[in-house]
Amino acid sequence: QVQLVESGGGLVQAGGSLRLSCAESGITFSRYAMGWFRQAPGKEREFVAAIRWSAGSPYYADSAKGRFTISRDNAKNTVYLQMNSLKPEDTAVYYCAASSLKEPGSSYENFGSWGQGTQVTVFS
Repeated sequence: QVQLVESGGGLVQAGGSLRLSCAESGITFSRYAMGWFRQAPGKEREFVAAIRWSAGSPYYADSAKGRFTISRDNAKNTVYLQMNSLKPEDTAVYYCAASSLKEPGSSYENFGSWGQGTQVTVFS
């Protein structure tokens, strides 16, 4: 029942930054774990970052750790992905997702609701 809408993607030079937003509606935001995944053409969907639904620290893929930060604004029902030091290999469609599980981990199979995606293109 949850609805997710991503925004904030675009074209950015390598080394630059973007902040993605995911607006959630249809269910209480804080009840769900929220995550970001990405998918490049011809590649499998890849986990990027997530925040567990109740307390807990955010967690990241190795490729994102140290460069990306996931955060949440419950008042706005919005989750963010701040991406710094972007690399061309970060180019992908980025999807936000919601899970009804307390501990969804990094598997896309544990996230049941998905946004439409937002394109991030990093050029050198």
